[in-house]
Amino acid sequence: MKSSRIVGLGHYVPKNIVTNKDLEKIIDTNNEWIIERTGIEERRWFDPETDTVSNMATKAAKMALERAQTDVSEVDFIVFATITPDYFFPGSGVLMQRELGLQGIGALDIRNACSGFIYALSVADQFIKTRMYKTILVVGAEIQSSAIDKSTAGRSSAVIFADGAGAAVLKASEPTEGGILSTHLHADGDFAEELYVKDPGSSRTIRLSTELIEGPTFHLTMNGNAVFKHAVVRFSEVIAEALAANNLQPEDIDLLVPHQANLRISNYVQKQLNMPDEKVFNNIMHYGNTTAASIPIALSEAWEQGKIKEGDLICLAAFGSGFTWASALIRW
Repeated sequence: MKSSRIVGLGHYVPKNIVTNKDLEKIIDTNNEWIIERTGIEERRWFDPETDTVSNMATKAAKMALERAQTDVSEVDFIVFATITPDYFFPGSGVLMQRELGLQGIGALDIRNACSGFIYALSVADQFIKTRMYKTILVVGAEIQSSAIDKSTAGRSSAVIFADGAGAAVLKASEPTEGGILSTHLHADGDFAEELYVKDPGSSRTIRLSTELIEGPTFHLTMNGNAVFKHAVVRFSEVIAEALAANNLQPEDIDLLVPHQANLRISNYVQKQLNMPDEKVFNNIMHYGNTTAASIPIALSEAWEQGKIKEGDLICLAAFGSGFTWASALIRW
């Protein structure tokens, strides 16, 4: 059986920086309130003239391919994680495929929100382990700023969610060369309505109407307390599951890269695992919560900063809408 190894990472974030001070001008909030509750100081919002989910993903993918010293023609398959596709259908995977000139290969879209990138990574890992494909692009990309309620009523989510894209190139390798050791995926639909966007939904008699558009169901609904309480438990559980599956301990982890949901959640999990600051990578203060793009953007930046080295044990963990949660353990 082959192992799948991440050989290149890339990311793209819009140029438009929105600070907490900028939000103070349109929402009844303040910089101190946002930092205290989320850890976020600024985030990126897309430019409608230049940015789409698929072209942001394309830019991230090109960076990852260049760093992997891999020609685009070598890519066999695409796994694209997003909950904010450019079209209602088809998914953004085929749009990125078109921009990369990869017509003909398979493109699979994943809709697992904040856990999307790890779910996508797991799918790609299985394809490589079974020798179906040799080189796979795994992407997470989101444009959320166009959907959030930018009013005081929606401030609890408006200050958090943002836009960006990240990508990884997975290649088949020998198990002795390192790679993805294991992935662990979970979900509990009992809590689906604690963090969701209801409309436009296909089960409505009239899918789109003025009443629906002007109502609250087109905006994100989030029970922040429920999300926090479940997240801190599931993060710790799924990290422990990955370590146990590989007979490892928390102190064996060289770098934990959690989904950038809320700095308070990351700090809580770090404390539970008794991990020092240098072993946990956070960049939410600069980018906000970019959902499926969060982990690959963070991975790409951590690699750029020299925080990921060959032989390191890297742990990825995520929790989000669904509820879904997941982890991956990687020997770099």
